[in-house]
Amino acid sequence: MTGVMTLTEEILAQIPGDALAQLRRTDGLWKSMQTGALTVPTVVQESDQLLEIVEWDVIISGGTLGILIGAALAQKGWRVALIERGVLRGRDQEWNISRKELKVFVELGLLTEAELESAIATEFNPVRISFSQESEIWVKDVLNVGIDPVYLLEILKLRFLETGGILIENTAFEQVTVHPNGVTVKAGNDFHGRLLLDAMGHFSPIVRQARRGKKPDAVCLVVGTCATGFPKNDSGDLITSFTPIQNQCQYFWEAFPARDGRTTYMFTYLNADRDRISIEEFFEEYLRLLPKYQNITLSQLHWKRALFGFFPCYRESPLNLSWNRILPVGDSSGSQSPLSFGGFGAMVRHLKRLSQGVHEALECEVLNHQALSLLQPYQPNLSVTWLFQRAMSVGRNQTVPPNQINQLLTTVFNEMAQSGDHILKPFLQDVVQFVPLTQTLLKTGVLHPGLILRILPQVGLTNLLDWMMHFANLALYAGLYPIGISLQSWIKRLSPTQQYFWNRQLEAWKYGSGRDYLED
Repeated sequence: MTGVMTLTEEILAQIPGDALAQLRRTDGLWKSMQTGALTVPTVVQESDQLLEIVEWDVIISGGTLGILIGAALAQKGWRVALIERGVLRGRDQEWNISRKELKVFVELGLLTEAELESAIATEFNPVRISFSQESEIWVKDVLNVGIDPVYLLEILKLRFLETGGILIENTAFEQVTVHPNGVTVKAGNDFHGRLLLDAMGHFSPIVRQARRGKKPDAVCLVVGTCATGFPKNDSGDLITSFTPIQNQCQYFWEAFPARDGRTTYMFTYLNADRDRISIEEFFEEYLRLLPKYQNITLSQLHWKRALFGFFPCYRESPLNLSWNRILPVGDSSGSQSPLSFGGFGAMVRHLKRLSQGVHEALECEVLNHQALSLLQPYQPNLSVTWLFQRAMSVGRNQTVPPNQINQLLTTVFNEMAQSGDHILKPFLQDVVQFVPLTQTLLKTGVLHPGLILRILPQVGLTNLLDWMMHFANLALYAGLYPIGISLQSWIKRLSPTQQYFWNRQLEAWKYGSGRDYLED
């Protein structure tokens, strides 16, 4: 032992709380996933016995994002119990989103216009995309709003309680038993309800049991900080890269103005191979490169908080459970693309659809797993992004030219930017549509065939064939949705149960083709 502190140890020691210990706990979880050592819990059981009393229509486990759908369902008059293992309070870290996406809170009656404005901590323009010093793309109104989670969750909690919701804090989920007429959720006491929504996130014990310990197909590692002392800069970075491939990783960066400083992230896409970089090593790389990225010295900065974590992604997503009366929502469902971090943005995107769908399922008592699986449908516009994720990552034993990923991204984003905001903006907000995607691929293939040929060995033939299937389905969904819309008057004449199934199919075509971006 030399006794010399690493940069990570030195910087994290300056941040209130035991940030280094938290990072190392997260690293331990990452190592367990890499080595296949994560335990597979048995928290879901089934019983043939009928429940005598069912006090709740909906029980939600996981309050940070569960409060969003909990408040929406309570607003519709359902009896909702929300279980949170800690105190339901938003983090100090702002959530970045686009203003257009926030209107759903007003539409659902969860926030007034004034409350929504008060929830916005920062708003800035423009944001930058850059993968080389010679090429910068600037766009407006994309992830340029920072929401104050503390204020937002406090207002949603008040609205939830005002409309009859019950909040159980400092209570951890333990297990659930599925009965023919409901569920018994054990969390300190027993709670009996008709439906359980799992909002416990990527590492939900229900999800771990359902996936049976399967390793994720891809992972996004993220580290960062919020600090003061940066030169004044009212713009953001949506995604940038300024280094070649190193440590078998392509490093990407984000930066956003925050109310109490500037937040900078470094992230990378990789698999869960046991020899991959640790989160602590990745944080060390972040601190090594941050001065070059922001043109500062570390000694100029005053550190507010550290950010770190990893986001697993599975090709088998969204997750459809084999149990009745349990529905995963948010990150538990895996309903985000492998390019995004999920979380708040993904939950908001599906909030209106999910709350209305759960409302109809409760009204019609269609709570078996087949009916509930329609609330988390296959979405080809998300599945096609697996190929993009693969093109932005490097296999553990692959040999790829150091600047190949940056060259590819520079080319593709330049072609999208030249085609206009209607092509570029949806993609930047995790929405892929058939016509814009086809137009971009054709232009890139015709104008830069050599680059495409160099990428093919990196992504592999199997992944390419899989992508072609999802691409064909994206075209199919884009064609079926207008036909489905023309049937709406006929659908309204059906029984409520039949309407439930048809409405879910229409939503699958709408969201699966990216039409929600155009219409919502």
